Amino acid sequence: MARIAVGGFQHETNTFAPSPATYKSFEQGGGWPGVQYGPPMLDAIAGANLPAEGFIQAARAAGHTIVPLAWAAASPSDKVISDAFERIMEGMLEQLRPAMPVDALYLDLHGAMVTDDYDDGEGEILRRVHLALRERGWPRVPVIVSLDLHSNTTRAMFEQADALIAYRTYPHIDMAETGARAYHALARTLATGKPLAKAMRTFDFLTSINSQCSFIEPCKGIYELLGELEMRHNVQLSFTPGFPMADIAECGMAVLGYGEDDRAVAQALDILYRRIVEAEKDFQLELYDPDEAVARAMSRGAVGLPVVVADTQDNPGAGGNGDTTGLLKAMIRRRATDAVLGLLIDSAAAQKAHEVGRGNSAVFALGGLSNIPHDSPYTGEFTVEALGDGKFTCNGPMFKGFRMTLGAMACLRSKEAPGVTVVLASRKCQAGDQDMFRHVGVEPRAHKMVALKSSVHFRADFQPIAKEVIVAKAPGPALADPREFDWKKLRRGVKLTPLGERF
Repeated sequence: MARIAVGGFQHETNTFAPSPATYKSFEQGGGWPGVQYGPPMLDAIAGANLPAEGFIQAARAAGHTIVPLAWAAASPSDKVISDAFERIMEGMLEQLRPAMPVDALYLDLHGAMVTDDYDDGEGEILRRVHLALRERGWPRVPVIVSLDLHSNTTRAMFEQADALIAYRTYPHIDMAETGARAYHALARTLATGKPLAKAMRTFDFLTSINSQCSFIEPCKGIYELLGELEMRHNVQLSFTPGFPMADIAECGMAVLGYGEDDRAVAQALDILYRRIVEAEKDFQLELYDPDEAVARAMSRGAVGLPVVVADTQDNPGAGGNGDTTGLLKAMIRRRATDAVLGLLIDSAAAQKAHEVGRGNSAVFALGGLSNIPHDSPYTGEFTVEALGDGKFTCNGPMFKGFRMTLGAMACLRSKEAPGVTVVLASRKCQAGDQDMFRHVGVEPRAHKMVALKSSVHFRADFQPIAKEVIVAKAPGPALADPREFDWKKLRRGVKLTPLGERF
């Protein structure tokens, strides 16, 4: 049986976002388990829908020994500052060096990390891991990596990993399953004693994350084809549509293939590649301005069968801070009824709600903290309906098993528009699980309109209860249309696929 070193270091970087990722960001986790080194990481991720946990369970079931290195993840934001990257990286290597020799190494990475010093954060992580292995005299240790579906997969990542295995669902309900598939890639390598054949191809167009959802076309059909090709050719394939908010040269989409036979890998990858090229025109999705979104939700939603509205451009899962008020103002302006918005991230307002107390009213200045163009705080009188400490465990398909620590939380009801409630949290986390609302007494089904600070992940838990899902384009840093970013480093020749022509 093998000794397998296991570590995780995840960050999705929106280089256009207002706030960087500090070491404190990784300590808080942003909904993910906070930073841990050595054996404590195992307890931190135990039972969670995470790739590292899926890998560990699969490897242990096969009789292998796990050597824990480090776990770190932070909510998407601007670049990871140098201090945070260096501290976490060195902490991981401090665990790896004395643990050698190991027979293999598995890393749970995102694929779209950008730091103050490195445009390709994962490429640098892999470079340092290989350097540490060589320094201890172990140059040939299989290195297997799981990736987020939104990985901007680079050539350096591909060359330095024996296999890169990515999620196949967005929302990411298959994270732990992806870790298990990464273990099976490693098992194939250990069984033969030689590296897998591999291939990679990239694309010359970018798409919005909104149109990358695997619940809808074209990605639904693409991933179905991917699974069929794997069975037909006895290979492992990945498609990473990329994270189109990172201003780096290699931002974009890629397909990857692994197996024992070079020809089979190449054939399968070519079919998948051509299918995605043909689907370029289909990566479009209709957007609504805030007032249109509220009007449609009010006309079509019903208590028990709400219309769910994604406040996509302020998605904390794509670099937003969850504090813009464009959609909230439209809800109040149009006097929406049976309507709730969350999570609005405003620690000062949440703390004030706790001071005011349940059942009492006060004037609150909500949000508008990130200085986003065309955004500002909303000031009005609200009644404190419920309070919470932000500590609870999620049970939805994606965040199942995640132990949340979101700080002071509150539910406020508008005096100006009594049909509108707002769920506040103190720590940044996208609204992807109904338990985030239930923690402060809000049952999403009991509303006509549920407005969420999220782009796609919410669909895992909210789409099953929704009459309809629509995407609103209110102010925020996570722009839905890639054409609107001020690109500086993106390689020449990349086409920016529009989302539609409503705007």
